[in-house]
Amino acid sequence: MQITAAMVKELRERTGAGMMECKQALVDESGGMEAAVANLRKKGQAKADKRAGRIAAEGYIGMALAADTRSGALVEINSETDFVAKQDEFQSFANSVAQRALDECPADVGALLAAPMEQGGSRTIEEGIRDMVMRIGENISLRRFQVVQSADGSVAAYIHGGRIGVLVDLAGADESVGKDIAMHVAASGPLAISEGDMSADDLGKERDILLAQVADSGKPPEIQEKMIAGRMKKYLAGVTLLGQPFVKDPDQTVEKYLEGAGASVSAFSRFEVGEGIDKRTENFAEEVMAQVQGD
Repeated sequence: MQITAAMVKELRERTGAGMMECKQALVDESGGMEAAVANLRKKGQAKADKRAGRIAAEGYIGMALAADTRSGALVEINSETDFVAKQDEFQSFANSVAQRALDECPADVGALLAAPMEQGGSRTIEEGIRDMVMRIGENISLRRFQVVQSADGSVAAYIHGGRIGVLVDLAGADESVGKDIAMHVAASGPLAISEGDMSADDLGKERDILLAQVADSGKPPEIQEKMIAGRMKKYLAGVTLLGQPFVKDPDQTVEKYLEGAGASVSAFSRFEVGEGIDKRTENFAEEVMAQVQGD
């Protein structure tokens, strides 16, 4: 059967694969369009499986915000290199996945991967990732997502260079206050809103560190306790949103700024690309060998 340009074009539009790959798939399947689609899907899975062991610590934070600003979603899509993460196709894909997370509110990453790329469509997000792996040649993964919904306020959003994304649920805040707080969270990276929102485990670990620091001070136990209390107060001021100095006016805390604006924060989510991922360092000889071996 003759393989026409129109057939190749249709297959490219359906799979996103390269022109030569589409043509070869059609040749292999004697012009059968559905069989060619399946052929390319299998090749995409094989490439994805081969690259799955590679560390993907670069990437992009995709974001979606509802038109009524009552909800928003963040996703982290990882790639192996910053070069890929900066491509328009990659960033557009991440934002599309964020929109689907906002639409579907899935229970976990697995459920989001199984969701259709488009409402009512049959192609899943997981299949979309496989297709991108086949085209780009890097390990690509959906690492995490978060949906923030406001019960009686609005959600403010801020994205910084595609590497840090923030959503904040506020009540009583206008758009400028929301943006200020979202930017502050992006810049300062608080762990919780207030001391009461800190986990007992985190507080216990910090207290253990402080105990070790003052143990050899030679001070009486009661003085050591005062030292620990003072240092813990300083620590909490640095890691809680309300206790931190406000980035646009360090002379006041975020809590004071919010009080002055008549606003309050109920929740926030902050994603930074690659945080918590152990990055492997390869020397040049290993990199060359990896390329020679076709890994």
